[in-house]
Amino acid sequence: MIKVSVMYAGAADARFDHEYYRDKHLPLVKARMGEACKRYTIDKGLAGGRPGAPPPYVAMCHLYCDSAEAFQAAFGPHVKEIMGDIPNYTDLQPQIQISEVVVG
Repeated sequence: MIKVSVMYAGAADARFDHEYYRDKHLPLVKARMGEACKRYTIDKGLAGGRPGAPPPYVAMCHLYCDSAEAFQAAFGPHVKEIMGDIPNYTDLQPQIQISEVVVG
């Protein structure tokens, strides 16, 4: 099992519409990926590690797939549509990491 983490680093003047991300963008991603996306989670950043510190990431999502190849096969054909939706909810650039899920 792998996890694709898409992270949006916080910036003072950044725009991020959490409702759009939750209600429209991630359902779009799941619909296009179909069964290759086993499940997904969404995180909304609240705070950093020190009291009063802002969160390092304003939002993250985690897509769970059987393999990196399964993710790429399902995501690749729709990358233009999915990436084209990003300006609808943020002006931040996503950072992406693919990880092996060691304990789940």
